[in-house]
Amino acid sequence: MDVSHVTLWIILGTLLAIVYSLRILVSMERRVARIEMHIERVIEKIIKEEIKIEKRLGKTKR
Repeated sequence: MDVSHVTLWIILGTLLAIVYSLRILVSMERRVARIEMHIERVIEKIIKEEIKIEKRLGKTKR
């Protein structure tokens, strides 16, 4: 193997490492998006419960 083959393999290995890293980043981004959706659902439920509690407390104070 001469220098050109070694250089070609180094470039190819680098490109494959970049593609693999991008694949991992995309999968992590999807996981984070899913987590954010779950957090939003929990927050919506909490807000609904708070509104119910405020309505009940408001009715009993009158």
